[in-house]
Amino acid sequence: MNKGEFSAKAQEEFKARNIELSDTAAAKLVDAVFDTLQTTLAGGENVAITGFGTFEVRSRAERQGRNPKTGEAITIKAQKTVGFKAGKGLKTAVN
Repeated sequence: MNKGEFSAKAQEEFKARNIELSDTAAAKLVDAVFDTLQTTLAGGENVAITGFGTFEVRSRAERQGRNPKTGEAITIKAQKTVGFKAGKGLKTAVN
């Protein structure tokens, strides 16, 4: 499912809950949620959504790797990445 399909699905869910939103308003709402999630994580804060899950910033230490083409040892620099841990409600819904 891509972002446009996700926005359409969200709009259907709004209609099911008697909330009237236009296509563009639903798309803007989805964009705002993703933008807020991105800026919050970029600021180093975790985002916990009860019943859904937790997005957190994780740090990876510098480590040694190998260039698959040449077999040469290389150093992979330290970096930050985003992790997600599913909440109980999401796990139950999926299973």
